[in-house]
Amino acid sequence: MMRILLFLLTNFSILLLISVTFRVFGIEQMLLSSGAGLDMNALLVFSCAFGFGGAFISLALSKWMAKRSMRVQIVKTPSTQQERWLLQTVERQAQRAGIGMPEVGIFPSDVVNAFATGMRRNNALVAVSSGLLRQMTPDEAEAVLAHEVAHVANGDMVTMGLLQGVLNTFVIFLSRVIGHVVDRVVFRNERGFGIGYFVVSIVAQIVLSILATIVVMWFSRWREFRADAGGANLAGRQKMIAALQRLQQNQAEDLPGELAAFGINGGRPTGLRALFMSHPPLEDRIAALQKPGAL
Repeated sequence: MMRILLFLLTNFSILLLISVTFRVFGIEQMLLSSGAGLDMNALLVFSCAFGFGGAFISLALSKWMAKRSMRVQIVKTPSTQQERWLLQTVERQAQRAGIGMPEVGIFPSDVVNAFATGMRRNNALVAVSSGLLRQMTPDEAEAVLAHEVAHVANGDMVTMGLLQGVLNTFVIFLSRVIGHVVDRVVFRNERGFGIGYFVVSIVAQIVLSILATIVVMWFSRWREFRADAGGANLAGRQKMIAALQRLQQNQAEDLPGELAAFGINGGRPTGLRALFMSHPPLEDRIAALQKPGAL
């Protein structure tokens, strides 16, 4: 969903910004330079601090960015019966899941959509679209809320941050090693860091970040099955299946571009596109819930 895209874009932007800044001011060269060679120990420490720092800054900003980008209106004092139902449902599910009451919000969109985000299980945000509240039955909406509460209870965003931190570390480390080797072998630079190192390491970082995204998306697809199972436990298996079947009625091409790219509401991706899907096909998720003993 949107939370995955925001997290990945924020993480990538932070990495790129810090990387360029460190190079412009010579900080990276000062940290990593050891004569004419590359200090691998310093590089590993630098990569780890840089990689995990970028991931957790992204995680810390995820709730704020989600509110602003999706124009979420937080429901503090309900003014309608629907808002009261929304707060009461999330509160009941949060208690059953053993987490603190999340902030609850509604964002303007005709697309049937919802998301949960936040750095901590006890200080999360659960938001639904106005289109979801109009188009789904109360049972279906309850299941969607349960799915999002399950994401929070499972600590999925923190786990995502840890995974992204590990991948960032490898991306930064390997891109610098590649840049160093090309600078020495191809450009035959024998002292310090030449232009070949900076250009090649930036290009390598972008390419490796794309490959790392494939790993993140695989994890995202796997955790959707867990959230479906958690939602079924909180709201009921049939309600969860009915909610997913309702999503099947919304074709992916009707979604905004940034959401359609991840195939939120159905469709079976093929080829390379399947590697970048944040959610499994809806028919696979429904089939997983319909298996005997699935929960």
